[in-house]
Amino acid sequence: MSWLAVGSFLAWAVVVLLALGLRSRAYAVFRGIQLGLHTLIALAIAPASGALWPLFVYLHASVYLHSLSLVRPRLRPLAYRVLISWPSAFFGAGTLLALPWALAAALGWRLPAVWLPYAAALIGVLQSLTAREEQVDVVVADGVVPGLRRHVTGAERVARPLRIIQITDPHLGPFMSVRRLRSIVESAVRRDPDLVLLTGDFLTMESQADPALLATALEPLQAIAGRAFACFGNHDHEAPATVRHALAHGGVRLLMDESALVQTGAGPVQILGADFAFRGREQHLARLCADHPRRPGILRLLLLHDPGAFRHLPEGEADLVLSGHTHGGQVGLVSLGLRWTMMRLFVKSPDHGLWARGTDRLYVHRGTGHYGFPLRIGVPAENSLLRVHAPGLEASIGQ
Repeated sequence: MSWLAVGSFLAWAVVVLLALGLRSRAYAVFRGIQLGLHTLIALAIAPASGALWPLFVYLHASVYLHSLSLVRPRLRPLAYRVLISWPSAFFGAGTLLALPWALAAALGWRLPAVWLPYAAALIGVLQSLTAREEQVDVVVADGVVPGLRRHVTGAERVARPLRIIQITDPHLGPFMSVRRLRSIVESAVRRDPDLVLLTGDFLTMESQADPALLATALEPLQAIAGRAFACFGNHDHEAPATVRHALAHGGVRLLMDESALVQTGAGPVQILGADFAFRGREQHLARLCADHPRRPGILRLLLLHDPGAFRHLPEGEADLVLSGHTHGGQVGLVSLGLRWTMMRLFVKSPDHGLWARGTDRLYVHRGTGHYGFPLRIGVPAENSLLRVHAPGLEASIGQ
């Protein structure tokens, strides 16, 4: 298939050169590395495609076409997403997972079941387009936990828990259309929670340029104005004006190193929102807590996009921290009822679920959408109702 190799490297060169000339050097370097790796793996396993080679070529070409379209990124219509974006994500993810098969082929070996990574990627497409509805009970102030570790919540419950819906990392883009995100927001409003808390990373490069997209998706939150609060994630600093406009349009209060005292059906709650900090996280969180001291006897929540910063929070400064950022680890075995995610092979940051350190509790939401690696695989998106029980504060927050 020498013609496939020639065509692949020509397509690689076209994307890189146009990215360099029309977008940026950084994007050209990124695409050069990413597409270069994809090309080498795809060519190594191409002979195994057999009678499916026309489909292989189509899917392979979709990866270059999608990369080329991102030289001038914008949110594309459904037909483009179905024919190009989703096939590109499927084949790109499957090909990356096929690296062991490619290495074996380079050494003259032939591993069986080359279809296996693509079967996993097909499951990933379905998981990337859906979310799992859950109800999660979290008990705060349920003892002191040494170190930072996963936590099984206490059994004690209160008659009237605080009901929260968290929306995090929606990443408006190929897998998260305006219509889909608006439907998720409408569902949140219908469930009538005490609070809707948005913990950042609303956009992708495709959705940054048009302020109307995110604003339209978040518009249903106007119905619960005064009960919706947000903080920034790292990607929100790429288009801060667009995110601010959308949140304001939806009646969402943005807490940028600010706090708010809210009266809810479960009693008063203090919400502290942290801006995303790239550096000096320990100093940033210490200053934030000093500027906004705890209200005695009142449940205190902290919106903190990146759970990796949780370890830098001064101990005792938040009953419950709500984070996202990790997309739940994005690739793992969570769908099988196991906790393992690939993320934990590379970093020790909390990836999903409930964690504890001292008296502080951290809930890492698996994410409303995803970004970066093309698909979710084995880690479903989350659409949870979080029920927060604070037995030690029950007299203050009501029953």
